[in-house]
Amino acid sequence: MNPTAENPIAPMLAKAVAAVPSPDSAEGGLSYEPKWDGFRAIVYADGSGSTVDSVEIGSRGSKMLTRYFPELISAFQRLLPSACVLDGEIVVPTGPVGTQHLDWEALSQRIHPAARRVALLAEQTPAMFIAFDLLALGDESLLDRPFAERRAVLEKFAGKLPEPLRLTRTTTDVELARRWLIEFEGAGLDGVVAKPLAFPYTPNKRTMLKIKHHRTADVVALGYRIHTSGRGVGSVLLGLFDADGALRNIGGVSAFSDARRLELIDELEPLVDRDESGKAVTGETERSRFSAGKDVSFVRLRPERVLEVRYDQMEGMRFRHTAQFERWRPDREAASCTFEQLDRPIAYDLAAVLG
Repeated sequence: MNPTAENPIAPMLAKAVAAVPSPDSAEGGLSYEPKWDGFRAIVYADGSGSTVDSVEIGSRGSKMLTRYFPELISAFQRLLPSACVLDGEIVVPTGPVGTQHLDWEALSQRIHPAARRVALLAEQTPAMFIAFDLLALGDESLLDRPFAERRAVLEKFAGKLPEPLRLTRTTTDVELARRWLIEFEGAGLDGVVAKPLAFPYTPNKRTMLKIKHHRTADVVALGYRIHTSGRGVGSVLLGLFDADGALRNIGGVSAFSDARRLELIDELEPLVDRDESGKAVTGETERSRFSAGKDVSFVRLRPERVLEVRYDQMEGMRFRHTAQFERWRPDREAASCTFEQLDRPIAYDLAAVLG
């Protein structure tokens, strides 16, 4: 099969592992590369000869992202030497030269229904495409070739293209990859990916390995949302105290079993904040374009109960992704749960990551 915009392909996926694996853990060895924190994108560039006439950008779920990144469409048409299908990541770098980093919030704002807003953001926060695989070149599909061959063809095809198109760095040195895992987080990246050099491209299968940062924090339960089924706790909202003593919402934990959701209703009942009439006090979290149409209300809890959660990284003053429940901490005082406990990465320049 030769992937095209009319015949889109599902991206190859990654399975999470705890640590950067050694090269001999896969037959034929492993190639390591930075894990970019952006929108996964399959780029379908169509044309004839050295001319690219049309470009479509598909997402991980095959939803087209084309209209949201006009500056990338223009760059693909101008810079790509011929028709091709690229696998990569769309990112938005921000910050002054020398201290640039990936900005997830700026990237997420690019998904906007208004064309004028999209055009404005394309000028104010232009995106970059980081290519890490080549799935087709002209009319030739490369899906069945081993990654080592696809990478060699990709380097020859796109290795010297200027920004906003870049080729991700790779290495077969496991010790260097382990350094990348630590250092590159300071530029906004969220881990390392390991790819078997001898494997073909496997759409929608977890052939790659991903290694992400894992940390724990003690946080305060400040409220809960009812599960979408209407029964039990769907998620627990989390908070930390800032330097001024204010309790800030930093995210939530969810993925409880059916039985556990019902148990939590009873366990958290003594902490429910109630008004003078005895009615539970509710609040609403801030809405975003991703929560439009969703119920963002929650039942307030008195900030007294502490739990330990696992998280990967911070985005500003919030957890970047949904945290994972570890255990309740009855031995901890809520007031001791502050931002000071969080492990902050050392700043690292994005240009150094790009090489």
